[in-house]
Amino acid sequence: MVKINGRDEDATGVTVGQYLDEEGFSFSRVAVEVNGKIVCRADYGKTLMKDGDEVEIVSFVGGG
Repeated sequence: MVKINGRDEDATGVTVGQYLDEEGFSFSRVAVEVNGKIVCRADYGKTLMKDGDEVEIVSFVGGG
């Protein structure tokens, strides 16, 4: 299991990019951290999530 934003998810073996696509996130409007390290947007497609990983996904919202 992978802990994503505090919830256990069955995402072992899935790339960050695949997960974001499946969940409907826009790559340009999120920041992703895996085990305390920021993942570069260019690496989303090759960063595999492993059992025990802790992932945080933060969405940017515009406003004023």
